[in-house]
Amino acid sequence: MERKYWVPALERADLILNAISLKPGECKMTDLCDATGINKSSMFSLLRTMEVLKWVRRDEKEAYALGEGVAYLNTVFNESHKQNYNLVEHFLKASSESVKAVGETFQLSVLDRSEIIYLAKQEGPSLVKLESSPGMRFPAHATAMGKMMLALLPPDELDKRYPDKILSQVTPQTLTDWNEFTGELAEIRSSGYSVDQEEIIQGICCVAAPILDASGNAAAAVSASMLRHAYADKQEAVTEAVILLAKKLSLS
Repeated sequence: MERKYWVPALERADLILNAISLKPGECKMTDLCDATGINKSSMFSLLRTMEVLKWVRRDEKEAYALGEGVAYLNTVFNESHKQNYNLVEHFLKASSESVKAVGETFQLSVLDRSEIIYLAKQEGPSLVKLESSPGMRFPAHATAMGKMMLALLPPDELDKRYPDKILSQVTPQTLTDWNEFTGELAEIRSSGYSVDQEEIIQGICCVAAPILDASGNAAAAVSASMLRHAYADKQEAVTEAVILLAKKLSLS
């Protein structure tokens, strides 16, 4: 990361949290100054702020331990990791049958603001391998999975993610007109699946369907990706396979 974007106060807070985590309930302010090299004036301000945020707590002996705010974030992280891990496990198991049925590559992703993050991929027998490894990000508006999840957001939430209503052009087929895009999202909501025809990668088409949580919200999405000529030959069978897989993985 470029140093011009560095925030020293956050770096110091990180040093303090690490020092406390090594000796929870043992370090007083002077001990933390010695451990981190932070002067007393700055340490005082940082600790008071971190107490208000519940990142740290101070006992009757003026010693510091990690606070419930950090514990909460850790719990949320672990639960999210566990849910994604279980979903990936279920996807890999269930999608193997989907690959056998249609002979194409299946993928799993979640929505993060205006991007999708790939969680897993089940390769089909095609010699053409897609660049969609776990952890990779792509603009949601240009992908079938992204459009599927965006279509199920409340209108005000969609506006928050695209405040300027600007859609970048990835390929010549990518929709960049906001009215056309929202019109397509309405069609996707009605049909229950979405299609990307060479909008993210030239020559590749995708079909996606939503994975719903217990409340009926889109927690993730699955898709099948294939060469354009393959999509023309087996569009109906692939769409059915994707919808079936999404239903198997949904909780509602």
